[in-house]
Amino acid sequence: MWLLLQSLLLASSLRLAAAFPKGCYPSEEEGLKTFRCSNAQLTEVPRDIPNDTNKLYLDSNRIPFLPRDAFRDLPLLLELDLSQNSIASIESGAFRGLAEHLRSLDLSSNRLVSVSKDTFSNLKAKVNLSNNPWQCDCRLQELVRAVDLPPGSSGGIICHSSVQEEHVGKPFLQVMADTDFCNVSKKTTDIAMLVTMFGWFAMVISYLVYYVRQNQEDARRHLEYLKSLPSKQRRSEESSTISTVV
Repeated sequence: MWLLLQSLLLASSLRLAAAFPKGCYPSEEEGLKTFRCSNAQLTEVPRDIPNDTNKLYLDSNRIPFLPRDAFRDLPLLLELDLSQNSIASIESGAFRGLAEHLRSLDLSSNRLVSVSKDTFSNLKAKVNLSNNPWQCDCRLQELVRAVDLPPGSSGGIICHSSVQEEHVGKPFLQVMADTDFCNVSKKTTDIAMLVTMFGWFAMVISYLVYYVRQNQEDARRHLEYLKSLPSKQRRSEESSTISTVV
């Protein structure tokens, strides 16, 4: 009987292991249910992760993007490690369902250039955004102000590219202390609108000037024509012109 029970438990364990991607395995750490897929050469978020998982490690893989509802079946997740992947895009709603419990989200050392702040809406977790090739602009400024950064991680958010070359290579928070990217963006938009309005105004003025000059030229030619006529015919033409005007 005991051997039969052991055989059943072993068979059950083997079935569970077979359901997991290669290199992934469940464990328990400090009383928390953990699922590790570190360095498993994954190219997407695996399915069939136990829905009672508290800590999920997907670090050191080749995941390129996070789709909508990627973690919706993990309502008890407390920690999510996605560091050292190739993530360049995160769809809106990728972290939906994690707002209530998630307390740590690691997105460091990926390929993120620009992400909307709405991607992390309602999340209370500390979000590590360091060591990504960030585009320093208003969008990143809004993101940094919207999320809770872990202590010591902000210095790793470096400007990989920026409209202003002097910002490249500098910590974003240092640059942001002297530059309001969203205000600069607004000023640029306002200037563009003013330039456009000035262009239309200049076109209208040019047309009016052309119209006046053209009418003056026509009037001058008509006067020269009248002067070239014999006296009697000229008076008749002038009389006809006056009566037409009246």
